[in-house]
Amino acid sequence: MISKSSVAMTLAAGLLSTCLAAPAAFAADLKIGIAGSPTSMDPQFYVIGTNSAMARNIFDGLVNQDDRQQLQPALATEWKAVDDTTWQFKLREGVKFHDGSDLDSADVVASIERVKLASENSPSSFMPYVKGISSVTAIDPMTVEFKTETAMPLLPNNLSRIAILPSEEGTTPSSELNAGKGVIGTGPYKFVSWIPDSTIELSRNDNYWGKAPEWDNVTFKVFADSSARVASLLSGDVDMIEQVPPANIGTLETNKGTAIVTNSSNRVMYLHMDQDRDVSPFAKGPNGENPLKDVRVRHGLSLAINRQAIIDRIMDKQGVPAGQLVPDGYAGYVESLKPDPYDPKKAKELFAEAGYPNGFDLTFHASNDRYPNDSLVAQAIGQMFTRAGINTKIVTLPKSVYFSRASKLEFSFIMGGAAVETGEASGVLGPLLETYSANSGAGNRGRYSSAAFDEALQRGRSLLDADARNKALQEAMTIAMKDEGVIPVFFLAHTWGLKDSLSYNGRTDGYTLAENVHAAN
Repeated sequence: MISKSSVAMTLAAGLLSTCLAAPAAFAADLKIGIAGSPTSMDPQFYVIGTNSAMARNIFDGLVNQDDRQQLQPALATEWKAVDDTTWQFKLREGVKFHDGSDLDSADVVASIERVKLASENSPSSFMPYVKGISSVTAIDPMTVEFKTETAMPLLPNNLSRIAILPSEEGTTPSSELNAGKGVIGTGPYKFVSWIPDSTIELSRNDNYWGKAPEWDNVTFKVFADSSARVASLLSGDVDMIEQVPPANIGTLETNKGTAIVTNSSNRVMYLHMDQDRDVSPFAKGPNGENPLKDVRVRHGLSLAINRQAIIDRIMDKQGVPAGQLVPDGYAGYVESLKPDPYDPKKAKELFAEAGYPNGFDLTFHASNDRYPNDSLVAQAIGQMFTRAGINTKIVTLPKSVYFSRASKLEFSFIMGGAAVETGEASGVLGPLLETYSANSGAGNRGRYSSAAFDEALQRGRSLLDADARNKALQEAMTIAMKDEGVIPVFFLAHTWGLKDSLSYNGRTDGYTLAENVHAAN
């Protein structure tokens, strides 16, 4: 006979076991204040940080990147290069999409093929990540084979950028995903709703293949105004915010109930110049010509920038001066490429040498709600140019207007931010500096073009030997920086503010992922 006390003990033990094994069983909601609204719910439409960060809450790739951008098994548990132009990926067993369907190789094939469809009318498409793939084949339900036109040692890195959707969504246009139809992934959270520039609501995926998500429901609230974002945390309207303005870091550090998480960043703030057109709309010399085509002018502009002063005075020391497009520790980093020193005298000499002893007219366009203090940084750089003899005007615009116009080449001189999306240099060199075509240089808004650079970059993408590949990427970086294809200014630091009852392990890519937010205890 079983006693009531033994039954009670058995039930208590079972409950304790359940609680220890599945902390996600505790009902809890999470509210996060984000700095920018996604522009699309299609994870394959537009390569921009706000979209990519949101997509990672909902979708997985065959390979994912950890918080330091090292590759980790995701929907594929293993992969190998069969020969120079063949890769095979083994899929994870038992993975289900949010609609309950099982993941298999047909979903991967359809997702890769869909990238071309999704790239139509994209300001910056995902095509560069798949353009070298000649075919994708389902060898069996759990094995996918990729054939490439040339050797592609960085294929796993590139595929970490491609979200996998159910095969049924292979022909679904971006417009339907934006309407909330077909936003189906395998990630830790399911899509519920999206109100552009307002809120994104997600719910827990109870069938997630990875660690059980901690939160029942997650609401992302958009606060483009940084002061409003900070106020929302201080008032308790949200539990966490991203992109804490440098001026507010001290407040949140000393305020009872809130804390700060700061992390090094792979996102470089850079300047892009029209190097293609003889006559440019917002850069004019005495005869109406485009001064930015002359490398001496571009180098002079770089020397006119006091990078450390910008970091110290505007960014509250939340940044590091940049002399290239990747930070130390990433493949393609060149030790000898240091940030240009602040030297306005030398800058003026270079302008005179190029035929502009009295400077020239320049309108500098930048966003005012995309990056921390972007408007203030642009104003400071403009003042530095003016001190170096350039007649500089500053125009800042909301990102919703700015980026689309910049992609249409309506400006002559712009500021942007680029993250090392693939974890190595080709992921930023290609989009920003490769010679522009339908499938390359998607973010090359200055239309820089160098055959030597393109050749070195392509070698860096194709060499199987890691050391040889790194040297090729370093060569490409050196060529582009000496040409002043873009002017690197500084690497951002990523900063989050949160209730002190929570913890967050910051990411070098700056993504704010709900699965990485935990109750502190």
